[in-house]
Amino acid sequence: MRIVHADPHFLVLYKPAGVVTQPGAESADDTLLNGVASTHGEALAALGYDRDFGLLHRLDRPTSGLVLVALTPEGYDGLRAQFATRTLKKTYVALIRGQISPARGTERAAIAEVLRDGRKRARVVTGTARVRGAQPAVTHWRTVTHNGRYTLLECEPETGRLHQIRAHLAHRGHAILGDRDYGPRDEQDGAFRRLAGKAIFLHAGALRFMHPVDGRSLTVEVPLPEDLAEALPALGLTCPARWRP
Repeated sequence: MRIVHADPHFLVLYKPAGVVTQPGAESADDTLLNGVASTHGEALAALGYDRDFGLLHRLDRPTSGLVLVALTPEGYDGLRAQFATRTLKKTYVALIRGQISPARGTERAAIAEVLRDGRKRARVVTGTARVRGAQPAVTHWRTVTHNGRYTLLECEPETGRLHQIRAHLAHRGHAILGDRDYGPRDEQDGAFRRLAGKAIFLHAGALRFMHPVDGRSLTVEVPLPEDLAEALPALGLTCPARWRP
């Protein structure tokens, strides 16, 4: 964990792949939120359960990228309102097999949380099917580069459902590279094999939002981690300048 942007009212943190966002069944004391508590524990304690100890959103364990944590009630409430109204924008970088069509598009299939092998998974619900707990889910994508075998996407989710981008892309036949939950378990792309089980090629690279107190427009970006950036040329793709370490 490292601080990418610091403000009296909030922090923007970088979470490496393999790190859990908050304490729970997967991990009790070596999470991103534990790390913040070690340096800003008094502020998080003051926010308490009602404000999730400052945590505004989460990233899946195998996903790298940016996480927002509030430090004050004003910071939490102002940012939480932007999540609720979907005015806070998140951009993810994802690498998939094949070439998605159309090159720019939107998936609007609902998602329900289900238990599989004792773990929560996302179930994509299509058509007129009625599934208990299904919630609207919207993911936009844009092709950045491709070579026929692989496509690098920028994805912007409007909603924040469990494993949303992963499930939506897999539903369209293009699971994210390294994702054994929604893609082939025997994936053996040499340049990416070392990441299997620890990381998937999904990176929360950018956040755009308004400062929760003074209203300034803010954009925070973080490049791809070196493992992901180095995998691209090995798979025949050029890492875009925007996401280059």
